[in-house]
Amino acid sequence: MRRAGRVVAAVVAWGSACGAEPPPWRAGEALGLPSWLRVGLEHRERVERLSSDFRAGSPGGVTALSLRTRLVAEARGAAVTAGVELVDARAFATRDSALNTTIVDPLDVLQAYAGLRGASVLIDGDAASVKAGRFTIDLGSRRLVARNDYRNTINGFSGVDATWRSPAGHALRALVVTPVTRLPSSPAALADARLARDRESSGAVLWALALSSASIAGRARVESYVIGLGERDTPAVPSADRRLVTPGARVVVAPSPGALDGELEVMGQLGTSRASSAASDHRELRHRAASVHAEVGLLAAAPLRPRLALLLDAASGDRDPSDGVNGRFDPLFAARRFDFGPTGLWGVLARSDLASPGARVQLEPLSTVGVVATYRAAWLASARDAWAAAGVRDRAGDSGAFIGHVVDARARWSPVPGNVAIEIGAAALARGRFAREAEGGRDGTPLYAYAQVVGTI
Repeated sequence: MRRAGRVVAAVVAWGSACGAEPPPWRAGEALGLPSWLRVGLEHRERVERLSSDFRAGSPGGVTALSLRTRLVAEARGAAVTAGVELVDARAFATRDSALNTTIVDPLDVLQAYAGLRGASVLIDGDAASVKAGRFTIDLGSRRLVARNDYRNTINGFSGVDATWRSPAGHALRALVVTPVTRLPSSPAALADARLARDRESSGAVLWALALSSASIAGRARVESYVIGLGERDTPAVPSADRRLVTPGARVVVAPSPGALDGELEVMGQLGTSRASSAASDHRELRHRAASVHAEVGLLAAAPLRPRLALLLDAASGDRDPSDGVNGRFDPLFAARRFDFGPTGLWGVLARSDLASPGARVQLEPLSTVGVVATYRAAWLASARDAWAAAGVRDRAGDSGAFIGHVVDARARWSPVPGNVAIEIGAAALARGRFAREAEGGRDGTPLYAYAQVVGTI
């Protein structure tokens, strides 16, 4: 019996080992590079189709093949880090597709930085790091400053980013940067994917100070921050002359099987701005705006790991175009896919002039498979302001405020975890009164679908 037991145990152990996911294949290891040097290559191909485009003036449906390739190299010593990242983002689209710098950025330097890090810098057990050069930024929830993921091009900044972490795990972060302007920007140059060096925006400065707590009771974290943006027109980059200060606070309770989780983030916005970036617009407006994200979820302790979440996102709009106050919340350099669905050719909703409750269902039957479906109802926060993503506005407010019902769903499968990921998704907008009747609105149901594959080595 003991021998039989040992045989059974051996078989179980062998089966477990065979079922374990092997580590992803990496080019650096295959090339025999030293452990302090990391190199990586990622390539993504995405086919997108949008029918009955929701944007004002659009002729109808568009199709695009978006390609993005990233090459990364980073050297890490005991206290010194240096890295470079090249990106090539381009698209082959039907003639009616309005290409812009969120889709196309031919071969350029996304990151080129050097950094220092150390321990016990100010007190025993702390950790500190500082990075300087050109780099990308994920700040807090990524609702105001983010490194884009789904979008074909990625926000870049140049400056200094420093973080100090206490022995208990609390963190203080400060940064001062200049946004990088992606080039080329003219329609003809974008269509031809002409090479043009991205440049720092000499007329803009972004700064931030953020404080985050260590984990509380294993699941909760608290964050607070203030973000400033000052910009002015330059001959190369017209702007709305935003001089904004955006304070905010966020509480997050991480998902745990059988327990409620959630998130609450509140953002205010003060300063001055102009109604547009037109060279003829010289009227300075007081800027008074706010935004909130609230979410309550439950991860069930059951097969498929289902999680149901109730959502609410709101961002103020400009109530009166003639009162000298700009009340439209500005999302700065945010990412929005995780809240509002795909961007790319889609991007129906944004964190500006919006009131949108909704619900989301997530399933994870395997570690390599995930499914997400979201429903939202969307209104303008102010009926006299714009549905900015579509370029549709009724200054008199006679078309109501209901944009419509928005649904999106996606499925992800990683047949080779860490090396190959496949994703498909779709979205639709059932137009409300505003989307049909306001100037630039129309009938018809916008439909969007995509399929993408990502390879990483």
